[in-house]
Amino acid sequence: MKLRLAIVDDEEIVCRRLSQALLREGYEVEAFIMGRSFLERMMQQPFDIVFLDMHLPDLDGLDILSRIKSLRTETEVIIITGYKSVETAVEAIQKGAYHYIPKPVNLSEIRLLAKGAQEKITMRLENLRLREALRSDSGLTAIIGNSPTIQELFALIRKVAPVDCNVLVQGGSGTGKALVARAIHQLSQKKDHPFVAFNCGGFTDELINSELFGHERGAFTGATAAKIGLLESAAGGTVFLDEIGEMPLAMQVKLLHVLQERQIFRVGGTKPINLDIRIIAATNKDLKHEVEIGAFREDLFFRLNVVTIALPLLAERREDIPLLLRHFTEKYSLAFHKKVNGIEPQALQILLNYSYPGNVRELENIVERAVALTDDEEIGPHDLPKDLQKLEFDTLEGDGLHSLQEMERRYILRVLESTEYNKKIAAEILGVPRTTLWRKIKMFGLE
Repeated sequence: MKLRLAIVDDEEIVCRRLSQALLREGYEVEAFIMGRSFLERMMQQPFDIVFLDMHLPDLDGLDILSRIKSLRTETEVIIITGYKSVETAVEAIQKGAYHYIPKPVNLSEIRLLAKGAQEKITMRLENLRLREALRSDSGLTAIIGNSPTIQELFALIRKVAPVDCNVLVQGGSGTGKALVARAIHQLSQKKDHPFVAFNCGGFTDELINSELFGHERGAFTGATAAKIGLLESAAGGTVFLDEIGEMPLAMQVKLLHVLQERQIFRVGGTKPINLDIRIIAATNKDLKHEVEIGAFREDLFFRLNVVTIALPLLAERREDIPLLLRHFTEKYSLAFHKKVNGIEPQALQILLNYSYPGNVRELENIVERAVALTDDEEIGPHDLPKDLQKLEFDTLEGDGLHSLQEMERRYILRVLESTEYNKKIAAEILGVPRTTLWRKIKMFGLE
């Protein structure tokens, strides 16, 4: 990029010397001996860098500096003066000058200052470019990965986000369903409106009813004031219903009405409230199977399942593990104020070989623990959970090689046996919800 540079000095010899030196550096240079002629030219075609004499015959240098910044804040101004005044230098910097240099000027220093100003301009332009790129792809930056599987996921998110339809996100626990929902929202036309999340699991019908739909004053005992529900509060935006497979059947009926009619009634209310919201639902269950056994309404399934996004297990995209490790190491090094810069090769190999039943969330938990406990600048094998180290030893020294599924079964069995089948403790060690552990126990026949 060829930058435009101006020299404003009442000494013609100074203008000539600086012009020749800076032209040789590849800048486009113009020189002025009067402040007003420079400002007129600045208004016609702005300069990127200005070397400005503090004392000119017609205008004061600080006044010109203020005018430059009012015309174009991005212009970098370097003050030149024959008067060595600390007070003036401080005032110039406060008004936005990049640097301050006394006369007689040194050409080497002038070149260095011009280069420094150019680097600052280049960095600012690069930051602007990156911010624009992030703005146009915001949301996806939270999903870490560069594997073909993740690139396909990004492409699908970009395609579905602008279309105002319901989306069903399916994936195992810890695969990043909430991140995908937020990415869809951020890339949609609703990005400037609320994103409201609600977990449908573990709540009674009454609580879900009140939280989602709100209630009128006096609707039940203790309802001393009207309350806006989450669906209503998301007006114009996106509602993310996590663990939709756990929603009670009675609430499924009410949600179906919302999707069909795009309106709600508050609990105890008689006046319909129109809604302009997008629904993104997520589940780690097979909803088709849930429909077959009568645990989920078929009509609601079809309403939610306009577009399905299936998230891969971490074990299915192992090439992303190094990127995730670096991301989580940097994240928790900053959070814990520690200088942990990487992972030792042996520890990396252990983490690359592990099956991750808890997916990305489990990996994050492992790294968070390791960064918190390590006394070194790199995470070593001794910083990893004991069970993970033992699993690696068994994999290398045991009775041959096994599939990832078999290694997962063996590891879960070992954790269950070591905790005397205390599922709460076992789930905490594994870094997965108890519901996930329960399904794994059934799948592997470990009852």
